[in-house]
Amino acid sequence: MPLTRRDFAKRSAVAGAGIALTGSAGVLATAPGAIGQELPEQGPAGTDGSGPAAGARGRAPGYGPLIDDPAGLLALPAGFTYKIITRTGVTRLETGESTPSHHDGTAAFEGPRGTTLLVNNHELKGPRATWPHPVPLADGLVYDPAAAGGCTVVEVSRDGTHVTERVGIAGTSTNCAGGQTPWGTWLTCEETEDKAGRNGMTKDHGYVFEVDPHDLRAARDPRPVKALGRYAHEAVVVDPRRGHLYLTEDADRPNGLLYRWTPPHGFEHGRGRLRTLADDAGTLAAFRCYDSGGRFVDDLSRALKTGTVYGVDWIEVPDRDARTTSVREQFADGEITRARKLEGMWWADGGAYIVSSYAREESPVRHDGQVWFYDPRRRTLTLKVLLGINPDPDEDGAFDGPDNITVSPYGGLIIAEDGEGIQHLFGATDDGRTYPIARNDLNLGTAENPRYSEFTGPVFSPDARVLYANIQEPGIMLAIRGPWRRQR
Repeated sequence: MPLTRRDFAKRSAVAGAGIALTGSAGVLATAPGAIGQELPEQGPAGTDGSGPAAGARGRAPGYGPLIDDPAGLLALPAGFTYKIITRTGVTRLETGESTPSHHDGTAAFEGPRGTTLLVNNHELKGPRATWPHPVPLADGLVYDPAAAGGCTVVEVSRDGTHVTERVGIAGTSTNCAGGQTPWGTWLTCEETEDKAGRNGMTKDHGYVFEVDPHDLRAARDPRPVKALGRYAHEAVVVDPRRGHLYLTEDADRPNGLLYRWTPPHGFEHGRGRLRTLADDAGTLAAFRCYDSGGRFVDDLSRALKTGTVYGVDWIEVPDRDARTTSVREQFADGEITRARKLEGMWWADGGAYIVSSYAREESPVRHDGQVWFYDPRRRTLTLKVLLGINPDPDEDGAFDGPDNITVSPYGGLIIAEDGEGIQHLFGATDDGRTYPIARNDLNLGTAENPRYSEFTGPVFSPDARVLYANIQEPGIMLAIRGPWRRQR
């Protein structure tokens, strides 16, 4: 039964109804001076937990200031170290080819004999000839031989001294983020809408594929999960209780959508089950939000304060395979809610954390990043993190452009920055403070015009001792170890 706008407004007005409209306990927010109001520019105070609010709450969060790396790669707090796991042009697959470039979404699984298995997306768009290091066309694991992208599976020994890498899937395009399933597989997402005959492709793209890191035979003869739709996929999470899948779309003109896929009656999830679905199985729907007064919300950028709560309805997609019209263009204004750069997702705390990376002139209100939490039981969407406009991205301090995300076993969130200027991994605590974890010091530009690649794919090892993350260009996977502790 859907939660109607009238019901939501009524419940919001009743004290103790369980829906907090602003300032709810446990809200994640950015540093003081960087949130809400009229989205002012970020000031330097508080971005490392050192602002007035930090003093009021006691110990500042995080692990202290970042220390420059003599090797010019990764700045970390004192006591932390890193190890390069894979590097494009340097490390090699079991079959001898270079590690593919442009590392992106990543998941970690327990492997055999105490190893960790990491499934690593490679965001390579278009034909193979345009990339020096595409994903190799491994026998039996190729969807479209013209496409450059795919995934690799990296196996790391317990002590990190032995690493092997092999192809998980090849011949896919623009593999950006994705999602880990409760049954131990990886869903890799194509962030493209290229059809056969466009950009050199021989098959349609814009789908989700399942990769089993434990059994690559299960991925032979790759088949897209067409039931999840064809659009510029970014990330996906699975509701382990209800069986729904939630998916983000990274697109603009018009802005992208958040989707929910409901499985057909009687369907049971499990390894390899998604690829058995009919192309039109289940129901794919896009979200429609409304505020506490029952008023329709056209774009998530309208939210100006952390703690803002919207009710959510789901509107069925007319043509999920987008045969003639992109899915997001099949809805008229007023039918659904949009958001710019819907990016990473992570399932935790009984719901989905969802990133909107930034909003500019294409959106009603500008911002430099949001993180939302969708509660499927209440059918509500709550703004947890809101980044104001960063006035000087080339100065170290403020954060902007959140992208991939994970929930930390030590509390709060770990967020990969894909903004302008300097790039970080940063944390956000449950009580509203942010802190730096790492900074990319690898300058791909010049001294006069520096350029730093984004971070991607943060994920902790199954034993919570190692934080894995990538620098997308040229393609470097890193293992970060240190004195991790609970962040409060």
